[in-house]
Amino acid sequence: MFESKWKHLLALSMALVLVLAACGGDDDDDDGGASGEETPEETTAEGDDDGGEVDTAQLDTNGDGEVVFGIAAAGPRDDGAYYEAVVTAAEEISEENGFGDPIVVDNIQAADAATAIGDLAQQGVDIIIVGASEIAEPLPDLIAQYPDIFWYCNCGAGFPENPGLAQSTDDGAEISYTAGYATGLLLQESGGDSVVMIGCCDLGFEKQTIGGFTLGLQDVDPSFTLTYVPSGDFPFDFDNTANAIEALNQAIADGVDAVYPYLGGAHRPVVQAANEAGIITMSAGSSTVCEEGEELDYDIAVKFDGGDYVRAVMDDIVSGAFKEGDVKQFKVGVDPEPGAVICDPTDEQQAAMDDVYARIAAGEFADAFAEIQAEAFAEG
Repeated sequence: MFESKWKHLLALSMALVLVLAACGGDDDDDDGGASGEETPEETTAEGDDDGGEVDTAQLDTNGDGEVVFGIAAAGPRDDGAYYEAVVTAAEEISEENGFGDPIVVDNIQAADAATAIGDLAQQGVDIIIVGASEIAEPLPDLIAQYPDIFWYCNCGAGFPENPGLAQSTDDGAEISYTAGYATGLLLQESGGDSVVMIGCCDLGFEKQTIGGFTLGLQDVDPSFTLTYVPSGDFPFDFDNTANAIEALNQAIADGVDAVYPYLGGAHRPVVQAANEAGIITMSAGSSTVCEEGEELDYDIAVKFDGGDYVRAVMDDIVSGAFKEGDVKQFKVGVDPEPGAVICDPTDEQQAAMDDVYARIAAGEFADAFAEIQAEAFAEG
């Protein structure tokens, strides 16, 4: 499209881009590219590594003298978890480079995505970051209508390739396998045997997560069990705190030992309730929950953090190795960004997790992950 002109534009545009919705992940569209698209090849940097200073004039696509990022998020911008990570990354990059404040449109419903993102495109933004494939359906028309804007999607399981759209993706089965395996190790230590996953409404990417998590969990001990409980309205309601808390309370009453809050706006309230009950819990996307300063107590960080993805691709964008139309797939065991980590592991637990990462990277589970994906996104 505008490859030479946008070489620096890409550098920032990707840096800001987030994957804001599908707890898988990203919360990816049940009807998105994962069900019928081939897995895109991973883009790796082969160009020059010296991007130099950012040329603000090149980034100012509308010529108004200010570089502004627009972010389209499927959930609340301040959820303290999945959606907020990309917003935070965009704000930090903008401040570091003297850009204008990002314009954020959040809580976008799939049915309203064309209007909401179209309105965002008319607010003087130079780069638009779409947080998840669940709101990406209108992108081909919008890209054609606003070709001077740089478009990026953190599309999780994938979205049909477009020469005017840069994408990052990951593999929900890989990530959830590591989450299940890490949980199994902690259950083995604590003497527990059961997990509840609280999500939205049995969407395709949720089924993929369930399949991968169960496989990892039972590779530690075949007797361990995972129960899935929907808490939101179809489609894409990961923010129903009342229903999610009710689901957790029922699971606790039934003797559950761990909870995977695969949620957006309802995530942190569920984690807080899990802390009060003293059961194992984990993040759904955020990579920072194990760090000092986190107010809640997390046992595992299940990482598919959009902010991490944005920062990781920035060098490739600057060097020209990652361009419009390219797809970067983040792989467990290959890239440091995706996958679960135990916050305070024993030496034996860390060694076991390191081994699992190496086996995933070597392709040992490729057939099993492909089968999980095929079943999760099968129609009917």
